[in-house]
Amino acid sequence: MMRSVELPLWLFVLIVLFAAVTFASHFLFPSVRWFFRRRLERAVSRLNERLTRPIEPFKLARRHDMIQRLIYDPEVTEAIVQHADENNVPENVAFEQARRYAREIVPSFSAFAYFSFGARVARWLATALYDVRTGLNNDQQIQSVDPDATVVFVMNHRSNMDYVLVTYLAARASALSYAVGEWARVWPLSRLIKSMGAYFIRRRSRGALYRKVLSRYVRMATAGGVTQAIFPEGGLSVNGQLMPLKMGLLSYVVDGYDPSKRDVVFVPVAINYDRVLEDRVLIAADKRGDRRFGVSITVVMAAILRLLWQWITRRYRKFGTASVVFGPPVSLAALGQDRDLDQLAETLRGRIQDVMPVPFVPLLARMFLQTDTPIPDTDMTHRIKMAMPSERGTRPPLTDDDLSNCISRALGDMERRGMIHWINNGWAKVSDEQDLFRFYANSIDDLYPDSITPEDAARAKS
Repeated sequence: MMRSVELPLWLFVLIVLFAAVTFASHFLFPSVRWFFRRRLERAVSRLNERLTRPIEPFKLARRHDMIQRLIYDPEVTEAIVQHADENNVPENVAFEQARRYAREIVPSFSAFAYFSFGARVARWLATALYDVRTGLNNDQQIQSVDPDATVVFVMNHRSNMDYVLVTYLAARASALSYAVGEWARVWPLSRLIKSMGAYFIRRRSRGALYRKVLSRYVRMATAGGVTQAIFPEGGLSVNGQLMPLKMGLLSYVVDGYDPSKRDVVFVPVAINYDRVLEDRVLIAADKRGDRRFGVSITVVMAAILRLLWQWITRRYRKFGTASVVFGPPVSLAALGQDRDLDQLAETLRGRIQDVMPVPFVPLLARMFLQTDTPIPDTDMTHRIKMAMPSERGTRPPLTDDDLSNCISRALGDMERRGMIHWINNGWAKVSDEQDLFRFYANSIDDLYPDSITPEDAARAKS
């Protein structure tokens, strides 16, 4: 029993490594994970003390556990069996398909990534590109919501900057969970977005199994109190108008609502810009009649380098204002049994329109479309006051001096973009940029009783 045994050196090294890995996996790694998890829990606890709406445990659950809970959900299991029958495939194949959908949808939220990185980058980027303005009652609208209710921000979709703006502005209230489309499923962007709590959706998928997995996740998140942000127009507005709201995600939230549990409150959010970064790309897509936003990486990099050079040479100017206004919330509990989905969508759309911000570039674009004669500087302030919507929309509360300065900046921005030029002692629109004028005017056109159509513009020319 006490005799020496000779072993090859490679076998001895292998045994030592195996013992080390076994010791680490059974004793060291769990202790390290426990140590960091305890630190994370304390950090989240401190973070929740300053948030208006604390991060719910559902959002902090392990991604693996959430995927398992989703694919073994009774409704998903029933959909798996039905999918196997309809497509004549084994149930284990259908089960793996559901698992792939769940892995694609379920995020891996990191409070550190969201608040230490994402929210700070969003703030820096938003304030570097725009003068950010918010509604005077934004904080009150959020504070008026029942603390135990699930909040769902329902927003119009003007630009990809919408994600950045709302993340920055809502960071004091809670961590938002976005529904993002196929454009974000590119590594490493997809990993970053998932760590920020966003979940991917296939907007063009019509498969019953996929829709069931997605709907169950949305309902679970809603029941778990996760603060969500959705763009129910189904994508970016290619013509600047607020489009009819699609029912997909809204129906998942409403259909899964249980009156005996926590309330669900929709907060309408209206977003508008003096300049939409993708405006010409969207206009081109609208003319083609598709939603293919083909922008090469070289064009994007050239634009970034141009902005960096302007910043280095101290010639950089922001892209005007970006405004975000929260409208009056809509509570599902207050609707009682009469929860008509179409009526809810119309109510939310109407409330977004009612508080739509009125930046000066869209206001000037609408005014220039109504006339074919140059507008003198001396007449500009008076015309702007007369052109402001009288009842709807969020008008900037400005004195006469502030108004004059804002108009001058907007006119300067439009001149640098080649939209207007100085002629005959006044400002006149460049006729080749008619589509650009229409794009910006459309963003506030619903605020007026008389809509400016292309036919109206043609009559103004004559």
